Amino acid sequence: MKKDELSICGLAAVRARFERDAGSVQRLFFDDATGRKIGPLCKALAAARKVYRCVPPAELEKIAGTLHHGGIVAVVTVPKLRAPSAAEVAGWAAQRAPLLVLDRIGNAHNLGAIARTAAFFGVPRLVLSADPTAALPGEAAHRVAEGGLEAVELYRVPDIAAFCRGLAPHYLVAGAAVHGRAVTPAELRSRAGRQPIALVLGNEEHGLAPAVASACGQLVHIPGGDRVESLNVSVAAAVLIYALLV
Repeated sequence: MKKDELSICGLAAVRARFERDAGSVQRLFFDDATGRKIGPLCKALAAARKVYRCVPPAELEKIAGTLHHGGIVAVVTVPKLRAPSAAEVAGWAAQRAPLLVLDRIGNAHNLGAIARTAAFFGVPRLVLSADPTAALPGEAAHRVAEGGLEAVELYRVPDIAAFCRGLAPHYLVAGAAVHGRAVTPAELRSRAGRQPIALVLGNEEHGLAPAVASACGQLVHIPGGDRVESLNVSVAAAVLIYALLV
């Protein structure tokens, strides 16, 4: 596989990629059972003179690099992620579009789960960190997202703290926190009024970087019991997206 390619596994994720950007699909491999369900996909690849074929289970596993391929693997061109312009951000805010910002989410499965939740609730955009420890939308993230990564626009910025400061004139920037000067989702929503909210989620282990937390206009927490300190970040994302962005 080329450096600028990745494998997308699972029928839901592959169909979502075809719907969004069929031209990015370079090759398609599937087992016999799945082949009976994907006639239109094969027809599109045939018209584009691209490779598609039914392969034995062992070969499909090798192509996918995992047992969890769901019977189908699409080899696609990796999209290049860019930072949004100031004009784009202002336009999003003018449309009152919610925004999700991820500060060094390091686990690809969490990234995929968060993207799936965002897509389910209609959050249109995710902004990722360019920090080298941050997960990117690769094979594992796409597999967990079940097509969710195809339903959101992805951006990537080199400095999340600076990006959050730039959001401040347009958004109420709310960082998820366990401790500190945090309010509940209900309190935050009342303070936001008609201003759209940009929700910022931090690293699984360390939370928000200090500079990112300082760049947020408000910190928000999910009130719970005292048996455990916090939720998994993908679960916290689901709760906060529903409470704040829907």
